[in-house]
Amino acid sequence: MENGLFLTIEGGEGSGKTTLIDSLAKSLQGLGKQVLFTREPGGIPIAEQIRGVVLDKANTAMDARTEALLYAAARRQHLVEKVLPALARGEIVVCDRFIDSSLAYQGYARGLGIDEVRSINDFAIGEHMPTLTFWLDISPEAGLARIHAGEGREINRLDLEGLAFHEAVREGYRRLMTAEPDRIVRIDAEQAPEMVLDDVLAILNARI
Repeated sequence: MENGLFLTIEGGEGSGKTTLIDSLAKSLQGLGKQVLFTREPGGIPIAEQIRGVVLDKANTAMDARTEALLYAAARRQHLVEKVLPALARGEIVVCDRFIDSSLAYQGYARGLGIDEVRSINDFAIGEHMPTLTFWLDISPEAGLARIHAGEGREINRLDLEGLAFHEAVREGYRRLMTAEPDRIVRIDAEQAPEMVLDDVLAILNARI
């Protein structure tokens, strides 16, 4: 039985997900909430190992279907080992990426088909969907500029894709939001980080 709250943060490269999650952690914990912050792919040892493979810049030969299957495998293990137990304890789970990343990146931008990638993930996660998803929307140009300007940030295989790929990812997210407007909320990620946090907190107060 899930008694907690499952929130996911989505967005293209350089959209500020990590910055938002750090500030959101302080805000929610300051309110005395029991919050688990985690990420995909990763969050647990098995999924972190898969992350290393799927994001390795050396793995340029990786097939798009292989990529989608690896993400789904990592997602399944992370869900059953970390997310579901936390929800059962009544905690708020905030996850950096979840199913919508696969649908936008592999389903739409890679051209595998949103429905096809959704079927892989239906097998992986069953009926366990986020309560609410925040899509941090930023132009690919601005997002990639942030990445290359950030000192010490890891540059992974997806960061090295061309601009057209990142534009397709953004369009994929837009289509997902249009299909599920009650779950997916767009946040303007080109504004100042403190304003992004204010927008997220206002929506949480209004919706949850």
